[in-house]
Amino acid sequence: MCLSHRHLPGLEASTLSLGEHLRICPQGYTCCTSEMEENLANRSRAELESALHDTSLALQATLAAQLRGVDDHFQQLLNESERSLQDAFPGAFGELYTQNAAAFRDLYAELRLYYRGAKLHLEETLAEFWARLLERLFRQLHPGLLLADDYLDCLGKQAEALRPFGDAPRDLRLRATRAFVAARAFVQGLGVAGDVVQKVAQVPLGPECSRAVMKLVYCAHCLGVPGARPCPDYCRNVLKGCLANQADLDAEWRNLLDSMVLITDKFWGPSGADSVIGSVHVWLAGAINALQDNKDTLTAKVIQGCGNPRVNPQSPAAEKQRWGKLALPEKPPTGTLEKLVSEAKAQLRNIQDFWISLPGTLCSEKMAMSTASDGRCWNGMAKGRYLPEVMGDGLANQINNPEVEVDITKPDMTIRQQIMQLKIMTNRLRGAYSGNDVDFQDSSDDSSGSGSGGGCPDDVCGRRVGKKSSSARTPLTHALPGLSEREGRKISGACRCQPRPLLLLLLPSLVLAVARPWGR
Repeated sequence: MCLSHRHLPGLEASTLSLGEHLRICPQGYTCCTSEMEENLANRSRAELESALHDTSLALQATLAAQLRGVDDHFQQLLNESERSLQDAFPGAFGELYTQNAAAFRDLYAELRLYYRGAKLHLEETLAEFWARLLERLFRQLHPGLLLADDYLDCLGKQAEALRPFGDAPRDLRLRATRAFVAARAFVQGLGVAGDVVQKVAQVPLGPECSRAVMKLVYCAHCLGVPGARPCPDYCRNVLKGCLANQADLDAEWRNLLDSMVLITDKFWGPSGADSVIGSVHVWLAGAINALQDNKDTLTAKVIQGCGNPRVNPQSPAAEKQRWGKLALPEKPPTGTLEKLVSEAKAQLRNIQDFWISLPGTLCSEKMAMSTASDGRCWNGMAKGRYLPEVMGDGLANQINNPEVEVDITKPDMTIRQQIMQLKIMTNRLRGAYSGNDVDFQDSSDDSSGSGSGGGCPDDVCGRRVGKKSSSARTPLTHALPGLSEREGRKISGACRCQPRPLLLLLLPSLVLAVARPWGR
């Protein structure tokens, strides 16, 4: 049966010929011209690329849905904590709060920046907040005194020993840093995984792959046996060769997903992200309560260490001010995060073998593979059994692939870069599991900010970290998936930061990659 419009719409039928002109299909009797063979080769490549794109989009959608759910929950916890503070503090603390409301707003803004991925030292940020708050509140508690800057500096130097806010600063530092680093590492991990899938999906298929896929899918039509579907092992060998570089993502992909599942252990318990992030205002209330309780003792010790401050002669007669106290319970977990994490962990386990199962998935779902390996399937030459063994996964295992000529000494550099991104994120997750805030290297190789000549505005990408030092902060790159769509557009539009020269850091690894075969 010759090729016809019924089998392949859009291609002209041809008369039967010997087929010596064919370059890809077996040179038996054929109904394909050279032009038809070339068109079919282009079509087969486009169809496989489309199938890869569709499969990648489905995985990206899965990761994005998990990211949105967990990220929205963490941001909602922080927003609810700030709302609780704004509702309760004015009535309880009066001017002690209202005159310092901006300091509390700034703290929550810093916490959001940190969670979204800004290069911000959280412990130093908290320490600076307590120092500023102590100076402001001490002034308010002693309105009849002239407190010069050098006197306040002396107060600040003694603050750690005096513990003016009781245990609240230490408790918040220990619990909040672990909670926030675990939460943002998990969300960033989902973002990095989605970025890797997106970039790998854009890697083009090579010419040898195009020839092999053409032979797999359309040469049966050219030889007049369009009803013969590809043999299962034949299809797997073709796609294992075509997707050899993608399969080399497997080891680091699994490491990343395993680390993400592991770090969810840090979401639970009294120091877990679910309890702590929504209860920041509780420690702040306890701190102000402690300061009021310790006022007289604190003042005596400050005078002992720093001397008698001058009295303000222009100060009106100070009235005895009374401020209330506020007892707030920690916000109990609602169970929402537990459900979200349970779903996310199940999805992460389901996609662990994505890269090595890709050839089989595409053969089964997209390539019209035969369900049998008997003599009725297409083996690349004729209708019959396919005898060669199926190759292993990855580039190094394709050296003897009978269907696709693969140069195992030339790994795809885009995919090798993505393997490096997976390693970087996995190391960050492992550090976060141990409670360490590993510096998050910007792993985006997007050069959208290159050449812009501008850095980040201080009010978006960087804030003062210490009173006597400043620190440049990285743009919110891999944290952007953790922002709402509106916030992401706003910040990415405002913050055209110069990207870090990551390729310079990767260069030694990439050179070694080219110099040796890649295998597992």
